Amino acid sequence: MNEMRWIDVLLVEDDPGDILLTKEAFELNKVRNKLHVVNDGEQAMAFLRREDGYADAPRPDLILLDLNLPRKDGREVLQDIKGDEDLRRIPVVVLTTSEAEEDILRSYNLHANAYVSKPVDFEQFISVVRRIDDFFVTVVKLPSAD
Repeated sequence: MNEMRWIDVLLVEDDPGDILLTKEAFELNKVRNKLHVVNDGEQAMAFLRREDGYADAPRPDLILLDLNLPRKDGREVLQDIKGDEDLRRIPVVVLTTSEAEEDILRSYNLHANAYVSKPVDFEQFISVVRRIDDFFVTVVKLPSAD
């Protein structure tokens, strides 16, 4: 059995309501993982590359990525992450309201590790976040952070 460890999770989300729901889901589920939040695609890349005020940012073990973001859209962020030799091994879960087949296909073509549609119901949202956490913390073997 894998030893439980805490992980750093980067949430890339511009909707304050969804940020709050995700934080509440982590708290309600007693998730001890550290949740870091950025609000757009440019901030996400700065965080990941430790630039522009993010010099001390930890290397996330998991990224929860919305697709519809200001300044740099989530599809572009996913493409940049998976195209970067230093970042491509970080698992990316697309967590978005879009259920469009083209978004699902494009995300997987850009090497997303999973695509999850955000439930609108609070209890279902909590359940989805718990399942993502359970899977990536207790089931999946993640690469060591650098």
